[in-house]
Amino acid sequence: MADDTLMDAVVIGAGPAGLAAAATLARHGAATLLLDERAAAGGQCGWWNGWQADPEVIAAPLAASGRYVRNATVWQVTTSREVWFSAGGASRVVAARLVILATGAMERPVPVPGATLRGTISIGQVSERLREGTLSPDEPLVLAGSGPLFFQVAERCLSLSANLAAILDTTPWINQIAALGHLPSGLRPGGRAVLAQGLAFKRVIERGGVPLYRHVRDISLAGDTEVAELSFHGNGLDQRLATHLVALHEGVIPAQHVPRSVGAAYDWDPAQHCFRPRLDAWGMSSVDGIYVAGDGARIGGAAAAQNRGALAALDALHRLGVLDVSQRDGAAAGERAALARHLAAQPFLDRLFSTRRALRVPADEVTLCPCEDVTVGAVREAVRASHHGPDQVKSLLRCGMGPCQGRLCGPVVSEVIAGELGRPPAEIGYFRVRPPLRPLRLEELAEMEPGA
Repeated sequence: MADDTLMDAVVIGAGPAGLAAAATLARHGAATLLLDERAAAGGQCGWWNGWQADPEVIAAPLAASGRYVRNATVWQVTTSREVWFSAGGASRVVAARLVILATGAMERPVPVPGATLRGTISIGQVSERLREGTLSPDEPLVLAGSGPLFFQVAERCLSLSANLAAILDTTPWINQIAALGHLPSGLRPGGRAVLAQGLAFKRVIERGGVPLYRHVRDISLAGDTEVAELSFHGNGLDQRLATHLVALHEGVIPAQHVPRSVGAAYDWDPAQHCFRPRLDAWGMSSVDGIYVAGDGARIGGAAAAQNRGALAALDALHRLGVLDVSQRDGAAAGERAALARHLAAQPFLDRLFSTRRALRVPADEVTLCPCEDVTVGAVREAVRASHHGPDQVKSLLRCGMGPCQGRLCGPVVSEVIAGELGRPPAEIGYFRVRPPLRPLRLEELAEMEPGA
């Protein structure tokens, strides 16, 4: 970056929300630092999810000013708006008047029997391999899951002639009926385009010549150390497939770790079956000066994330004294109208792709925490022994203490405890998140200069 002075704003994440926020701030002269853990701008899904802008073009002015740091791992954010990050093998800290967290979404954990076997991957990993050209044509791949991203990636696999052995659609048939009540709003301007794109993906999949199983449930993977066989119920029958590579996916949920680490309040979203941050109309969290934008605020796709990023930046500019209220609100009117269009189909999608409870709250024998090899049954036993909170369960069983720091088990732990106690997940809460948010070499801390 250019210098060590206090920044007006630090934006974390160079996906659609982060790029929109950083570009808006920089365009109005605010001293802005953009940090992203990836080498290329665009986020995890890039332009695949309805976002047509070229992310590198948007990032170019910030890159030219030296205020866009790629491959930067943010490992701590404080309530005083200090951002600690690692880049190029060294750690440093930068202070800001305002911070915008645009850290996006994560894939919902899919704890099914055998999911810890080697050869089980996520749809996000399939997406990465497609972009990098590293999906082996010699490895037949089975896709199993549901959700907009699942069908996008399935269509992409077929378009790029990936070696697909089968596609397992886990969307319950009852969801299709229940979602019809939300169809009228989904057919409003903006929603129609989203639904049309989804139908186009479905047509490609249906005509792709790959075995397609519908209304799939009871997925189980078997093998010694790696996947050898996949069993499930689909197309009305019990099925078995020999395979060594399976991608599981049941939608995405907001990434929680960075906002929670600064104490941001969260609420339970019953439509999307996940926690989401408590925000005002501009994306400001319960922690003053820290915004959450994009899919980290609520799942809505790349185009909606871009609108949310711009709205957070406009309010930040007002708080910085760059825009008065009328200028902020005038500029925001177009973003709010676009956001409403981009979210028109979201209630329909939420209901159509609502995840089965059996996947969110699995059977006792299923491994819930792959890092520490903790089963769902062990968590239930802990609850019966009066460990009624996620942190109490963590202290007893070590679930959430592994390399992923609870990202893979946290959402499931909260719902399992809630189910066992007969209470809503909102009352159960989530793990307490502490820094470092990512693994960090002790040498980096030792080498940091005071104030660096």
